[in-house]
This record gives sequence, C-alpha cells and structure tokens, in this order.
Amino acid sequence: MARPRRCRARAGGLMICRMTWGLKAFPRVTAGEACASAAALARPHPSPGTGKMVSLTDFQRIGVGLVGFGLFFILFGMLLYFDSVLLAFGNILFLSGLVFIIGFRRTFTFFFQRPKLKGTSFFLGGVLIVLMRWPLLGMLLEAYGFITLFRSFFPVAFGFLGTLGNIPLLSKLLQKLGDTSSMV
Repeated sequence: MARPRRCRARAGGLMICRMTWGLKAFPRVTAGEACASAAALARPHPSPGTGKMVSLTDFQRIGVGLVGFGLFFILFGMLLYFDSVLLAFGNILFLSGLVFIIGFRRTFTFFFQRPKLKGTSFFLGGVLIVLMRWPLLGMLLEAYGFITLFRSFFPVAFGFLGTLGNIPLLSKLLQKLGDTSSMV
C-alpha cells in the first residue's frame, strides 16, 4: 500500500515528489526520483559529439531528417534526368522539414518578408511547376529563387567551409588532395 504523494514545485518547473512504497517487492522511491526522471525525459537531448551543447527538440530532429531526405530526393531526381516525381517528393519533404525545424510562423515570416518576395515567388513557383510535371523549368525557377532567398546566408556557409581546414583529419585529407599534381 502506497502512502499519499506529496509534491512541491521547484525552480525550473521540476516537481519534487516524495513517495514511499509499503510493499517489500517494490523499491522505495524517495526524493522525487520518479518525477525527476519523467521531467528529464521530456527535455530536449543534446546533440552527441559536439563541443557546445546544442539541444534539438524531437520535432527539430524530425525536421532535420525530412530536410536531409528532401535534399537526397532532389539530388537523386536530378541524377535521373529530372524525374518529376522524385523532385516533387523532395520539394515537399524539404519544405515540411523546414517547417518542423523552425516552426510554421517563422517559416511563413521568412518566406514572406517584403525584400524576399521575389525569391519566394520564384522558389514556390518552381515547386508548383515541378508538381505540374515540368521539372526542368521548375528546377531552374527554384534555383534562382533559392539563390535570391538565401543570398545573405552564403557568406556564413562559405566561412564555415573555410574553417573546415582546422579539423585535424580533414586538414590532412585536404592537403593530400591539394598535393596531387596529376592532370588525370
């Protein structure tokens, strides 16, 4: 027979519950172990292998997967001579993954800012044309819209690619690739 639960709120919204079991078959649960472990499971998990603690929620992890699969299907569709079904599927996955990562409201405000309306119209128009099974024209429009939309992000991306030379294994690989002087 269990004693009644007594819970009190603590900083950060964590509940501390004191509860002891009267039966010998069950271990004694005290000092809020049950509530603290349940609250720890609800928190976002840090990404493994990173120096900084970047926490992603489960929705953001799903979004990263959707964006990755979307880019894979887009590239695979281009490799297969602009297969319209793969390109359309990749576009849908990419856009839905973007919504999962940054949220619906932020995605909407990003695409429909006044200075980015031209890029948005080309990008979403290209997606619509790919869905109507004109993949080459749609991908050209999407590419122009993508470059127009993410123009301010390119210097950050190229700066990140420049820092890849500081990673020990990757810098050795880049040096070996740079040292080859064969013209083949």
